[in-house]
Formats: sequence, C-alpha cells, structure tokens
Amino acid sequence: MQMFGGFRLGIHPLIRGEVWEFLLGCYDPKSTFDEREQTRNRRRAQYAVLKEECRQNFHLVGSGRFVTAPIITEDGDPILDPIVLQQTQQADNGMASLSQENGNANNFKPATGYSSHTNVLNHSNTGLDVVRTDRTLVFFEKQENLSKLWDILAVYAWFDSDVGYCQGMSDLCSPMIILLEDEADAFWCFERLMRRMRGNFRCTETSVGVETQLSNLASITQVIDPKLHQHLETLGGGDYLFAFRMLMVLFRREFSFGDSLYLWEMMWALEYDPDLFTLYEDPDAATEHSEGSKGKTKSIRQCGKYERENMKSKAKNAEAPLPISVFLVASVLKDRSSKLLTEARGLDDVVKLTQVSLFIIVLSKALRKDGLNLSDRPRRRNIEPKAWRSNEENEFLA
Repeated sequence: MQMFGGFRLGIHPLIRGEVWEFLLGCYDPKSTFDEREQTRNRRRAQYAVLKEECRQNFHLVGSGRFVTAPIITEDGDPILDPIVLQQTQQADNGMASLSQENGNANNFKPATGYSSHTNVLNHSNTGLDVVRTDRTLVFFEKQENLSKLWDILAVYAWFDSDVGYCQGMSDLCSPMIILLEDEADAFWCFERLMRRMRGNFRCTETSVGVETQLSNLASITQVIDPKLHQHLETLGGGDYLFAFRMLMVLFRREFSFGDSLYLWEMMWALEYDPDLFTLYEDPDAATEHSEGSKGKTKSIRQCGKYERENMKSKAKNAEAPLPISVFLVASVLKDRSSKLLTEARGLDDVVKLTQVSLFIIVLSKALRKDGLNLSDRPRRRNIEPKAWRSNEENEFLA
C-alpha cells in the first residue's frame, strides 16, 4: 500500500479517527476486526484502572470538574484562597454550588503516597491550558468536553510521570477527543502520539527537549542556505527559537484546525512504519524481528515515503532519523529565503514571513507531484456541518 499517495487530499472526516489509530501504531495493520476489538477492550479496561489510580490521588479526576488555579504552593502547602472549578452541569444555584466546592477544595491534601506535589501543581496548569485550547470550536463550549480533555491530560501526567504535563500537550490532545468518542480510545491515541513527541517535552533546569530539533534545524539551514543562516544569527535568531512553537505542537497554532489535521496525517503517512504496533507493544520482539530480518527486504511498499528513504539509506542503523517536521520548517525557510533576507529586520518579521502561505507551500508541493492544482482539490459537499466544528472547519469540509 502506498501510504502517502492516498493522503495527499486528506482523510475523510468520517474515518479520520480510525485511520489515525493505524498511522500512530495503535493497531497492527495485519490485524482482523475481532483482534482490534480485543485490543480496544483491553486498553479501555487498562485506562479505567489508570484513571481510578489517578482519581484516588486527586479526587477531581473523573468528577466532571477541573482545576484552573493552584491548590498547593510550590512547597506543598494547601492554598486557602478559593480555586476555580468548571462543572459539566450548571445548576440554577450555580454560585452557591461553586462556593461550596471552593470550601471543600480549601481542605484539599494530596493523598498518602502521592509521588510528588509537582504533579498536583501540574493539574492547575493543565486546567489553565484546557480552557484556552481551541476556543473557536463549538465542541469545547460544552464543559463535559473540556473535562474530558482535562481528565485525559491528568491521567497521562500520572501515566508518564517522567514527563508529566507540559504546556502544548492540550493542543496535541484536543483533536483526539474530537475524533474518537470514547475517552479511553482518545487517551491511547494521544499516548501513541506522545511516544513520538515526548522527547520535545522533556525538561531539565537548563534546557527543553525540543532544543535538540532546533539545533538540527540550524545545522540543516546552515548547509542549504548559509547566507540565510548568517542573517538569522545577525538578527539574534541563531538559536532558531522562532520555530519553537512549530515543532513543539506540530504547527497546530500556525494553521486552522482543519488544515493542521490535514498536515499531521500527511506527515504521519510519510513517516509510517507498519512495525510501529509491534515496537510499542513488544519492543523485545520487534528487536528480534529486526535482527532476524537482516538480509531480507522489509515490506517496503507498506512504509511511508520518508520511512522508505530512511530504510534505503540505512539511517536506522546509525542514529534515529530526524522527524519530517524539522525538514518541513527548513523547507519553508529555504522557500522564503529571499523575503527573509530583504524584509526581515527582527525576529517578529521572521515569524510573520515563515507563517505567511506556509500551508499553501506545503500543499502545493505535495499536489504538484501528482500534477494537480490547488483548484483541483475535491469539495466534499455531502458532508453536513457539525455543531462541534468551528465555521473554519465546516468550510474546510464543505
């Protein structure tokens, strides 16, 4: 199967969630329907256990409410000032109910055995990000959907305590709960995405993980366009921090909701590896399979184009290849080089010029390989507008 060829015009919204589960390695591409149902049910049960463990340590998880202000200080002491809670059901006496909840929250103490009060502090940070995420989408006007997003992020922070929650994760998780109705399915799809992205969110006292990709971006630009690289250094952008957000949240804030989903699946299709499921579920078996397959040709037709090129160059035998998102930013910089050299007088100009027509550049290059024009892109007039979509998203699908 030629993975990329079928995704250049995007995935139909009715099957997008299911296709994403395959692209991200949630299921074995060779699995049957019954096998996938077994895996799905097992994961749902596993998520229920994780959520209950998290709830026992933080009682608001699964309650339909979430925190948008700190509960404890950095020293671990409870904060006596009222906190803000969002409720899924707004009662007529909502203010009285909220006051009662605030009073209960003032008595909050982390459960015995809670690994670190840092995790509790993260819950308030998560809530602040949740209420800011995709505010233009009607879907998130419902408090229950905001609560679902908060629950998934809270459980993930509990599940992956090494990374916890970091700003930007809500942007990556938001599409999952829109496309996948079941909360557990959305969680595991997000968890698979984070296996690709978690390195960007690993922080130390002196650095953030995404800085590695920024350093690689600088090296690439220095090779393909030394003059531009020198100009960026002159402007104070030699560390390429202007691309921080692009790489951190995969262009979610550079594009509209619909366009960012389309770009994601294009990149995932290019990077697709049919062995992802085995690698995630049973790393030892995947290693044995890889070692036992030396001399044999892997089913290269089932891989995305970018993955095929990595296999041909044997990049995996040396070090892990860079994600395609880094090369995408480098391509945009190269494409806008002349304007950046003549018009950019500061880093604000660099940000503006790299964002202008970014999606058009990416899309037109992809379609040009098939001899298509942007005007040839099919219009899906049989898709009815959905209440949870913004006007932008409905126009994208119209």
